[in-house]
Amino acid sequence: MYKEYEKCMLCPRECKVNRNIGEIGICGMTGNVYAARASLHKWEEPCLSGSDESRGAGTVFFTGCNMGCVYCQNFVISNCETKGKEVTVNRLTDIFFELEQKGAYNIDLVTPTHFMPTIKAAIEKAKNRGISVPFVYNTGGYEKTECIKELDGLIDIYLPDFKYFDNDISGKYSGVQDYFQCASEALDEMVRQCRVPEFDESGEIMKKGVIVRHLVLPGNVGDSKNVVKYIYETYGDSVFISIMNQYTPVRKIPDYPQLNRKLTKEEYDSVVDYAIEIGVENGFVQEGDTAEESFIPLFECEGI
Repeated sequence: MYKEYEKCMLCPRECKVNRNIGEIGICGMTGNVYAARASLHKWEEPCLSGSDESRGAGTVFFTGCNMGCVYCQNFVISNCETKGKEVTVNRLTDIFFELEQKGAYNIDLVTPTHFMPTIKAAIEKAKNRGISVPFVYNTGGYEKTECIKELDGLIDIYLPDFKYFDNDISGKYSGVQDYFQCASEALDEMVRQCRVPEFDESGEIMKKGVIVRHLVLPGNVGDSKNVVKYIYETYGDSVFISIMNQYTPVRKIPDYPQLNRKLTKEEYDSVVDYAIEIGVENGFVQEGDTAEESFIPLFECEGI
């Protein structure tokens, strides 16, 4: 048990429940860590997944989430419909090494915020045992800066979403009115830790750096452009911007009919063209019809 779970304030929601005695936070979880999949993943950015089909990013998908986006692609685990398996610090450390042995280029921690103390302990154990691959902190971006500071020296690559510029939109779709403030302050700390990108000898695989993801939502082009503008004007090409078109309406959302369709090519191209127009060079785009279920893995406890 970790004291941080006793009066939980790990994320900006600060629900203050005692997760160590079985109380459930807004994230949907107690202090017991659950994960639903640990496997090689080919659908991350090319510098994380690589081009070798036998390898990939070593993703560990954790159950629960501090965001609660109405359109979540991984809804079954973020909302705990599928819980996965409980993992201890020792088991989580072993999973990291198993992924390394399978050929993972990195250990990609997906939705880790609400389990940060346990994950931090497992990373420390793995580094003490000599793990050789970098750790990726793959987060929705709704973070507390002081918690990100706790990861300094442990995380090699930060992979945050930057979902919204307008807090009215973040309130509507994710139930948080302070998303921009929290995400921008946390990103400052991530960049402070990993500002200078580093790659392996081939120049293909990232070893250290920051990649900021933005998923373009249907009917949300204006806000997407504001996000891209903010990131580029603030950090220039010291961070990579990944503009994604893979939004998939995995279930009907009655209150938001505008989200019950895929993104159009025109919408996505408009955001990408804008990024090019303002000078973005270090970026990733998705080609063609990537809004397929292949981006949404099965959560059947593989590798857990």
